[in-house]
Amino acid sequence: MRQTAWLLAAAALYLVLELRLLPSLLAGLLVHELVHLMAPTLQRRISSARGKLIAVALLAVAVVGVTAAAAIGALAFFRSDAGSLASLFGRMAQIIEGARASLPPWALVYLPEAGDGAAGELHTATVDWLRQHAAELRAIGKEAGLALAHIFVGMIIGAMVATREAVAVDALGPLAEALVGRAQRITSAFRRIVFAQVRISLLNTAFTTLYLAVALPLFGVQLPLTKTLIAVTFITGMLPVIGNLISNAVIVVVSLAHSPQTAAASLAFLVVVHKLEYFLNARIVGSQIKASAWELLTAMLLMEAVFGLPGLVAAPIVYAWVKDELKTAGLV
Repeated sequence: MRQTAWLLAAAALYLVLELRLLPSLLAGLLVHELVHLMAPTLQRRISSARGKLIAVALLAVAVVGVTAAAAIGALAFFRSDAGSLASLFGRMAQIIEGARASLPPWALVYLPEAGDGAAGELHTATVDWLRQHAAELRAIGKEAGLALAHIFVGMIIGAMVATREAVAVDALGPLAEALVGRAQRITSAFRRIVFAQVRISLLNTAFTTLYLAVALPLFGVQLPLTKTLIAVTFITGMLPVIGNLISNAVIVVVSLAHSPQTAAASLAFLVVVHKLEYFLNARIVGSQIKASAWELLTAMLLMEAVFGLPGLVAAPIVYAWVKDELKTAGLV
C-alpha cells in the first residue's frame, strides 16, 4: 500500500505542476499550516468539542480572509505605478543597453557591444528578454485574475481540511491511511522549508531595505523603483540560495543607472548579505532537511528544466518530501 500511495502522491504533484495549480497548492498548505499553528492556543481556552470545532472554523475563515487580502494587496502593488514589475524590467533593459555611456573607458573593454560575438549576442538577448517580458507583464489581466481565483480556492480547501481535522473521523482503510501519511509528510516538508525560508527572506529584506531606503539616501543616492526592489527581494528570497542571486543582480543593474560607483557599492554590500544568507540557508534550511546547498540547487535546476518556474519554486519542498520518505524507508 505504501508504494501505491507513493505513486499516487507523485502523480498528484506532477499534475499540480503540469496543470499550473502550484499557487493553489501552496496557498492551501499555507492556510492549513497557519490554522494548525494557531488552533492549539485557541482550543486550550475552550472545553466543549463543539466549541473547539466552531473556534477552529472561525479561525480558518479569519486566516483565509487575511491571506486573501495579502495576496490581493501584493497583486495590486505590482500592478501599480509604484511597484510595477513591467516598469522595472523596462528600466533594466534601458540601463543594460546604455551601460557603455556611463562606464569609465577602462571598463568598456570588458563590456560587449551588440553584435560583438557571443558576448554581444548575450547582451542583446538579455535586453530583448527584459523588454519582451515587460510587455507581457503589462498585458497581464485575465491570467492574473484566474491565478488569484485558483489561490482563493486553494485557501478554502486548506481551511476545510484543517477544520475537518478538528473532528474525530472513522477509521480509514489501508490505502487511505497511507495517502494521509504521504500528505502529512508533504505538509511537514512545506512547513519546514517555507517557514524557515520566510525568516531568512525577512532578514535579508530588512538589510536590503536599510541599504536602499536609508544608507543610499544618506549619501544623496535615490535609486528608481526602490519599493519594487524591496518587494522583489522578499519574494525571490523565498527561493533558497538562487533567490538571493536574482535580487542581487536586479539591484546591481538598477544601481548602474545612478553611477558605476553606486553599482560597485551595491555589489559589495550584497556580497556581504549573500554570505550571511548562504550561512543562514546552511544553518536553517539545510538543518531542516539535512541537505547541502548543492543538493537544493541540483533539485531546483532539474525541476526548472522540466516544469519551468513552478518547478523551481516547488523543488525545495518536493526534495525535502522525497528525502524524508527515503529516510523513513531506510534507503538513504
